[in-house]
Amino acid sequence: MVQSTSDARVDFVLEQIETMVASEAGTLDVVSMGEDSLKVRYTPGVNEECPECVPTLDMVRQFLTASLGIHAPHITGVEVS
Repeated sequence: MVQSTSDARVDFVLEQIETMVASEAGTLDVVSMGEDSLKVRYTPGVNEECPECVPTLDMVRQFLTASLGIHAPHITGVEVS
C-alpha cells in the first residue's frame, strides 16, 4: 500500500494508480512531495502471459499527471523513476 501524504487529493490519485499497477504485481512508492511537486518510484511487475499488460514507466507518468491535473491541480511537477 502506497504511503499517505499530507494531501487527501494526492492520496486518492496515488491509491487509484497503485491499484492499477498492483494488478500486474507492480508497486508505487512516494519518494517526496513538495508544495507543487510529487516524486514517486514505480517498480513494474511481471506478467509472463501478457507482458504488454504491465504499465510502462511512461504510462504511469501519464496516468499520474492526468489524474493529478483533475483531482489535485496544484501538483504541477510529477517525476516518476
